[in-house]
Amino acid sequence: MSVMLETSLGELVIDLEVDKCPKTCENFLKLCKVKYYALNAFFNVSKDFIAQTGDPTASGTGGESFSSYLHSLTNSPPPPPPRYFPPEIRTSLKHVIKGTVSMAVAPTEPAGCGSQFFITLADKIEYLDGKHAVFGHVIEGLDTLDRINDAFLDKEGRPLQDIRIRHVEILEDPFPDPPNMIPEPPSPIRPPDAASRDVVRISDEEDPLAQLAEEEAEALRRRTAAASSALTLEMIGDIPFATVRPPENILFVCKLNPVTADEDLELIFSRFGKILSCEIVRDKKSGDSLQYAFIEFDERESAEQAYFKMQNVLVDDRRIWVDFSQSVAKMNGSRGEGYGMVFDEPRKRSRSPRRDRERDDRRERDRDRSRERHRERDRDRDRDRDRDRRDRDRERDDRRDRDRRDERDRDRDRDRYDERDRRRDR
Repeated sequence: MSVMLETSLGELVIDLEVDKCPKTCENFLKLCKVKYYALNAFFNVSKDFIAQTGDPTASGTGGESFSSYLHSLTNSPPPPPPRYFPPEIRTSLKHVIKGTVSMAVAPTEPAGCGSQFFITLADKIEYLDGKHAVFGHVIEGLDTLDRINDAFLDKEGRPLQDIRIRHVEILEDPFPDPPNMIPEPPSPIRPPDAASRDVVRISDEEDPLAQLAEEEAEALRRRTAAASSALTLEMIGDIPFATVRPPENILFVCKLNPVTADEDLELIFSRFGKILSCEIVRDKKSGDSLQYAFIEFDERESAEQAYFKMQNVLVDDRRIWVDFSQSVAKMNGSRGEGYGMVFDEPRKRSRSPRRDRERDDRRERDRDRSRERHRERDRDRDRDRDRDRRDRDRERDDRRDRDRRDERDRDRDRDRYDERDRRRDR
């Protein structure tokens, strides 16, 4: 007996335990038949735990059994049936596999089940065994559960973009309808919790980029991704602030000849304007040129002229490449209104000696941690190698002992056969 739930993230096919939980399955099937679950939201999602739905109010306190709901619609004579029915908790049905479907048991006295149910999002959640009534399993749509599990949530555990049950299809219903069964209602067009919501959420059908052209949507995605990356870099301290831009008066020059000196390069580029600094980046230990440099001009216009004029120019028998600097890793605002690059070589240009010391100490600690990790990895590798060697030696000794036992058995059999032959000859 199966039911298919069509959600906003995909389909879920649930196989019901009709024989073991007849009352629970009948209640669930009849609620599905009267479209009680239509447009219900998954209002409680816990990553790698459960996804809960079945409450029209999406508050966790709503919902009722089918008999109570039917009584409220048909104005049946009193007394009204109870809101909840006793849970059918079976010891043979446990929350051991992903996709287990259980009725949420209300903390009333006595405890009861209404319409709320949940689906497990991971294996082996034994914590729920004996507390909630298992009545089915998801047999198709585990990828849909993965998408629900990956949804972004608010602090209350509800997805920021609504995940709703759009449609319910009963594949097989073995239970007869009650005499006062209402005819099948039309599908609702408005979520049942729309009037009670005090927080504006993204609709399950809403796509913020759907109204844009493909090029505009892609550009917006890239800008959003870039802004997110910049904010992340600011948070971890790689850039001073998220909206920082590369300086427009600094050129990056590469493919230099190793023999080119700072003074020579500065002399060549000084024809375009006043140069504040011209430094070839060198190896800290050897002092050898790394064949690229940063040239800081006094004005942006001078940098632009040098960019257009010096591209692919021959300097010391090398064709150089010139571009605007894209680095904002180290900024120094001490020079007027512009930003200057802080290089590793000239320590005197640093803004704060204390910051230099802290940076050096931090780098030294990082190197110590890295060396310790390498040593620990080497020790683990040696331990694994020794363990493998002991295992091989033990296996070799066992094999030798087994061979010796087999040899003794063969000798014993040979002696027995020889003795039998001698007796036969006599």
